[in-house]
Amino acid sequence: MEGPTHVSAPVQAAYGYCEAVTGSQARNFAYGIRLLPADKRQAMSALYAFSRRVDDIGDGTLPPEAKLARLEETRALLGRIRAEEVDEDDTDPVAVALAHAARRFPIPLGGLDELIDGVLMDVRGETYETWDDLKVYCRCVAGAIGRLSLGVFGTTPGAADAARAGEYADTLGLALQLTNILRDVREDAGNGRTYLPAEDLAKFGCSEGFHSDRAPAGSDFAGLVHHEVRRARALFVEGYRLLPMLDRRSGACVAAMAGIYRRLLDRIEREPEAVLRGRVSLPPHEKAYVAVRGLSGLDARTISRRRNRGRA
Repeated sequence: MEGPTHVSAPVQAAYGYCEAVTGSQARNFAYGIRLLPADKRQAMSALYAFSRRVDDIGDGTLPPEAKLARLEETRALLGRIRAEEVDEDDTDPVAVALAHAARRFPIPLGGLDELIDGVLMDVRGETYETWDDLKVYCRCVAGAIGRLSLGVFGTTPGAADAARAGEYADTLGLALQLTNILRDVREDAGNGRTYLPAEDLAKFGCSEGFHSDRAPAGSDFAGLVHHEVRRARALFVEGYRLLPMLDRRSGACVAAMAGIYRRLLDRIEREPEAVLRGRVSLPPHEKAYVAVRGLSGLDARTISRRRNRGRA
């Protein structure tokens, strides 16, 4: 990997802080962005560090009123970044790094407002009756991250169908988020949260929720999981259309992150009740394989061939 591009010492230190946060708090994400050149890797770390701050407010132990106030303070900080009112010597390294990244790349910062909106939904304890309802939440907390990331990646000149790149990035974010929801059903239940659509829970006899390491009595938990896995797979197929539009290393980053989650989905499909016993994860050697596959461009080439056959 290249060394960091030339920036001032305060900005370099701010990026260093964000990269440390990313490396310690988001191993799957960090695994993907290490494939990027330095400037894009730094920008993605800044986006992650700001997003993590928002998520930590929502997941923290403060009372709801305090969380609401903190989220609005964070939205005000985002407004300062958008207005270019954050100086390099500001005491908040995440703000310094994100402000610099937003000057480097055409990042649609409104996506971070959407993330705040999604976390506000968590704080207010919203539940979701249908998949269409849940999609609104997923677009806020994950689809928006896909679109923000696309602002860093950009598309290659002359890429076919590039006008739909934002749509595909959004859809890939939905696929990742639905995989997260399946992986974390037990943890979320312990925090008083239910994300899977109520109509799906009722259909498979799981309306009482997931509060032990066993499926609800009389339920078809495996049927529920396989239903949601099929939905996530369809989203991955659509979202993967983004890959041929990206340069090699940006495509490798996306393929690595998405590939890790697709393999998690495979594991969840094979053993649905594993998600009730603990967090499903991949060993490092499997993540390394996914990264190498992404760098090879195999996924992007495969998708391009399929699309070309479809046009024939």
